[in-house]
Amino acid sequence: MRISIDNPADAPQPFGPYSQVARVEHADGGVLLYVSGQCADGDDMAAQSRGVFEALKLLLAAHGAGLDDIINIRTYLTDMDGFADYATVRKEFLTATPPTSTTVAVSRLVPPRALVEVEVVAALNGGSGAKRSAV
Repeated sequence: MRISIDNPADAPQPFGPYSQVARVEHADGGVLLYVSGQCADGDDMAAQSRGVFEALKLLLAAHGAGLDDIINIRTYLTDMDGFADYATVRKEFLTATPPTSTTVAVSRLVPPRALVEVEVVAALNGGSGAKRSAV
């Protein structure tokens, strides 16, 4: 197993002293990408959610992955009344079989105006030929 941690230059840089992506390469060639929570600017939940998914696209692309490779998503909302707007945007970006998911309400996020933060785990196929699908 090989682990590398980075901040891809072509993607949004972190707000604080942490790395954006941990890449775990397994012996069979399979790869897991752990992407730190992403926040974005915007006046409302929909705008911030769009910015978050655009950032996730860039971070995943820097490692040869896409949004369809997401297998787990964790979402933090400062107000559950914005969940419907978040969910609408999420469906625009995540069009494959939905990943496993957790959504929780939090009192606040690190950027003071942030309404949403999303972190993901993505999987890339290895030598086994595994493919994500609905059962």
